[in-house]
Amino acid sequence: MTETPTNFKSLVAGIIDFINLLIPLLFAAVFVFLMWKIIDAWIINVGDESKRSEGKMYIVAAVVAFVIMLSAWGIVALLRNAVFG
Repeated sequence: MTETPTNFKSLVAGIIDFINLLIPLLFAAVFVFLMWKIIDAWIINVGDESKRSEGKMYIVAAVVAFVIMLSAWGIVALLRNAVFG
């Protein structure tokens, strides 16, 4: 059981801890999506050029999402350390 926050610092720390639990789950979901699109585009539908180009678009989008998510996670960690030490 978690403790009820008694001040603003503990409230924000609790919210950031919760976000830090969600971020790896989001990374896992994007990774599974990326792997599925790779399998779908290059293994299941190897002869269909439209599926391959669609798969390439999804892969680029997933890589961009990974970069944005990783950057956001780093910025949140940086702000947390700067503000709450």
